Amino acid sequence: MNELSTLAVWATFVARIAFESQRAKLAPVMRKIRQGLVPIALVLVGFGPFSQAHSMPAPVVSGSNEEVVTVVEAPLDGISLDEAVRKAEAQYRARVVRTDVQDEDGRKVYVLKLLSEDGRVVTVRIDAATGRMR
Repeated sequence: MNELSTLAVWATFVARIAFESQRAKLAPVMRKIRQGLVPIALVLVGFGPFSQAHSMPAPVVSGSNEEVVTVVEAPLDGISLDEAVRKAEAQYRARVVRTDVQDEDGRKVYVLKLLSEDGRVVTVRIDAATGRMR
């Protein structure tokens, strides 16, 4: 709809510039064109909601035979390795110097080694699915 109104404005603008020298001859013609464009534009504006509604799913009426399927997007891995590194560095106020991804009992676990400012090495295990530190 927006493109159509833009096109109509653009066409009027181009026609006005192109035929400026012949304004006296074209004035009645341009007036008829403008009068014709307004009703067409109003009709097309009326169809905008229908095209939008067409792309939306229809409501399900109780008692109908249709099945309602609700898709819930759940994160596949919980948190990423980058998020785990940021979380560990913030909590321990240390820099991660080594990362490893391990499989423990079918669960992905990030193993991070951190080095603190005073030289201590801390090993942190983060469950990738929950983000919980162990």
